[in-house]
Amino acid sequence: MAFFGVDAALSSESPRPSAVAPQAAHPSAPIPVQGPSVGSNVRVALGESGVSVFPLILGGAEFGWNVDLESSHSILDTYVELGGNAVHTSDSFSAGRSEHIIGQWLHSRGLRDDIAVAVRVGGHADNPGLGPVNLVRAVEASLTRLRTDRIDVLYLDATTDSTAVLEDTLATAEWLVESGKVRAVGAIGYTAAQLVEARIFSSAGYPRITVLDVPFNILRRHEFDADLRLVAGAQSMAVTPSHALEHGFLAGRQRTRQRGTLSVRGAQLAANLNRRGSRTLKALDLVGSELGVPDAAVAVAWLLAQKLVTAPIVNAYAPQQVEELVQGVGVRLSRSQLSDIARAAE
Repeated sequence: MAFFGVDAALSSESPRPSAVAPQAAHPSAPIPVQGPSVGSNVRVALGESGVSVFPLILGGAEFGWNVDLESSHSILDTYVELGGNAVHTSDSFSAGRSEHIIGQWLHSRGLRDDIAVAVRVGGHADNPGLGPVNLVRAVEASLTRLRTDRIDVLYLDATTDSTAVLEDTLATAEWLVESGKVRAVGAIGYTAAQLVEARIFSSAGYPRITVLDVPFNILRRHEFDADLRLVAGAQSMAVTPSHALEHGFLAGRQRTRQRGTLSVRGAQLAANLNRRGSRTLKALDLVGSELGVPDAAVAVAWLLAQKLVTAPIVNAYAPQQVEELVQGVGVRLSRSQLSDIARAAE
């Protein structure tokens, strides 16, 4: 009873605080970042398209395929938080699910006016090829899935249709631009001769192809051949290389040979896991350790150091990968580092 009386007296005379007072931050604690990221001020002109982008375009090839909706949105959120503003997808990625996921994200975040949306068309089973009718239908379907009224850069995928007449394709693109459904026209899979022909048609009023996608990275330098480079440079095209990490190989995540039956993609990866690929990864490791950045960032920095390259297109499986990739935008490789990487990849 005595103890009860003491407790009661103490409680009546000295009431306990309702909450513990917050402690002041330690002087060595990191300063919280406030306001927009540094990356939000980093923009480059996408050739003569009239579109300005962050020098790293986030690809949506894995959305709806190996990455679900919630994880895709987390990846997109991280990319924007770090300053990114350009997203690339295709009507054929996951049969249109990639566009649907990106469209939901743009709508829910209210970011459509802040994001440059690039779409590759020609590969969807419902509207295959680049013929006039299917091209219009493909764009309309993409706009619906993306929940938007315009595509900032429309990539015409010539690899899906070798029979399409170039003039007919450009005439259809002209209508899409004039109707406000497309802002600028890009291309993938066109030869140097076709790009020259397309420029001739542009002198007659057809829209210019101002952006070029080439499957290009340290291990696939031959795909951006001399003729294509010459034409792209002469026409002031912005080059946005896809397969920048060679399906993740150049990020250093696949260092052992795969055994058993391989898929087509697995066979491509296994082909790169040879002496040349191993030398390249060792070179990336060395440069990365010197600069304190991951291999993926070095691979991105190597691409950005190449003439004509404006912004690589890179896919990500997780927000952490986006953080690694974005570091490559701030890396400046020395001539000796570029030489060492190129020599290792020969």
